[in-house]
Amino acid sequence: MGKLRATALRAMALVVVGTGLGGCSLFGIGFGTAQLSAKECMMRAMYFESNRSSPEGMLAVGTVVMNRVDDTRYPKSICGVVGQKNQFAQGVLTRKMTDSGAVLASQMADQVINGARHAGVRSAQHFHTAGLRFPYNNMHYVLEAGGNEFYEKY
Repeated sequence: MGKLRATALRAMALVVVGTGLGGCSLFGIGFGTAQLSAKECMMRAMYFESNRSSPEGMLAVGTVVMNRVDDTRYPKSICGVVGQKNQFAQGVLTRKMTDSGAVLASQMADQVINGARHAGVRSAQHFHTAGLRFPYNNMHYVLEAGGNEFYEKY
């Protein structure tokens, strides 16, 4: 049983390394976001936008992505939303994922794609680094998780 588990862990590590290769497809012949799967895009948003050790933070980021996918003002795909200019971390779809947070991001991406949502995020489509506060009248903060503040706009 121990040998089987070690083999499974090695296989998962290869998947994580493969999805972290700067925008390459896992078995990638081509490069760029067109080659990324919805799961890879979701993983990258969660990995680069939340505390990499916080399942709650990753779930919250994933919920924001899905809230945007469900809104007609945003692209209709996970990769389209995550790849929008100036909306997520610079290089979110191209930088390498280099630590164990990628494994957690993979697990959390599966959950979000299969319907899991963070109830505290509600209908929020925006977030920024925790600790910053903006006094605009069109914002309502709903949650702090994974190093971010999540808010709804009126």
